[in-house]
Amino acid sequence: MRRAAIAVAAVIVAAAALFWVLTIPPRLPADAIAAEASGDAGRGARIFWAGGCASCHAAAGARGDDRLRLGGRPLATPFGQFQAPNISPDPDAGIGGWRIADFANAMQRGVDPDGRHLYPAFPYNSYIKMTKGDIADLFAYLRTLPPVATRTPDTALGFPYSIRRGVGLWKLMYLGDESPIVALPAGASAAVVRGRYLVEGPGHCGQCHTPRMLQGLGGLDTARWLGGAANPEGKGRIPNITPAKSGIGAWSAAEIETYLETGFTPDYDSVGGSMVEVQQNLAKLPKADRAAIAAYLKSVPAVG
Repeated sequence: MRRAAIAVAAVIVAAAALFWVLTIPPRLPADAIAAEASGDAGRGARIFWAGGCASCHAAAGARGDDRLRLGGRPLATPFGQFQAPNISPDPDAGIGGWRIADFANAMQRGVDPDGRHLYPAFPYNSYIKMTKGDIADLFAYLRTLPPVATRTPDTALGFPYSIRRGVGLWKLMYLGDESPIVALPAGASAAVVRGRYLVEGPGHCGQCHTPRMLQGLGGLDTARWLGGAANPEGKGRIPNITPAKSGIGAWSAAEIETYLETGFTPDYDSVGGSMVEVQQNLAKLPKADRAAIAAYLKSVPAVG
C-alpha cells in the first residue's frame, strides 16, 4: 500500500510538473519587438480603428470623444464574464507604465507584464499576424489618448476556466503563427493582399465570423473560414461573409465597401447588433482599406 501511495504521489507530481512546463507563458523574441518609441501615432490611429479597440475597451454605448476613453468594459459570454481592461495611458489604472515589449507580448502572445496568461477573449491569435511596426504604431497612438483612472475589476469565471494557467494548453494548440490563413495566388492584387492582412490580423474578423472547434472552446475552424458562427455573446449567429449563396456572394466588392462605410446593405437594410460598432470603426478607415477588405472577402473560399 505504501509503495502504491508513493507511486501515485510520484505520478501526480510528475503530471503537475509537466503541466507547469507546458503552460509557461510564451514571449516574443527580442527581434520581433520594435524599438522603444519607434511608433508613429498618426499611423497608429488607422490600426486602432481597423482593430476596433473602442468596441471592447470604451464604455458600452460611448459616442464621440468618449469612444477614446479606454477604461474597459465587461464582456458577457457563456463561459462567464470577461473584463476588457483599461488600456488608457493612465500610469496606475491603465498601461501608461508599460514599455513596447510589454504591449507587444500582450498583443501577440497573450501575456501581461506580470507574466500571466491573458484569456483568448482578447484575440491575440489574430494579432499575432500583425507586423511589429503596426504594433508600435498602435502603442504610440494609445499613449496620446485621455488617461482614465478607473480600475477595472478582475475577470470572473467559474471552474475550470478560472485556472488561468490552463490557458497555456489552449495556446499550445491554437495560438497559431504569422502565416496567412488564406493562400492567395501569385498574381493576387496589392489590394487583396492588404485586405487579407487587415481581416486576418488587426481586424480579427474571423474571431466572430468563423466557427470554433470543440464546441466553442477551441481555436478557429479555418476550414470554414468566415463561414458564420455562433454569437460569442450567446445570442443568435454571426453571418457567413464568404462569397457563397448563403453568405455575401450576391454582393459586389463595391457594395461591400459601401456597407462598411455607410452601414447600408445593397437591399437598403441597415447594419445591426454588434456589427454596428464594427461598421462605425471601419467607416473611419481610408477608402482604400475598406476597398481592400471588400476585395479580400470576394476572394476567400466560399463556405456553405
